[in-house]
Amino acid sequence: MYLSDVCTLPVNIAGIPGISIPAGFVKGLPVGMQIIGKPFAEETLLKISYTFQQVTDWHKKIPAV
Repeated sequence: MYLSDVCTLPVNIAGIPGISIPAGFVKGLPVGMQIIGKPFAEETLLKISYTFQQVTDWHKKIPAV
């Protein structure tokens, strides 16, 4: 769990917006893409995430069990 905190904690400490979205699979496991923006740029991050979702279908895929 510590290593996952290392990847996400700096954004929270810095007070900047960030979002994680589905971005594919590696060896059958889902992978997310984290996008970080300028302070108060939440709208831009949402637009980027929405556009990525429109041109890919990763958010619809389910990992094979």
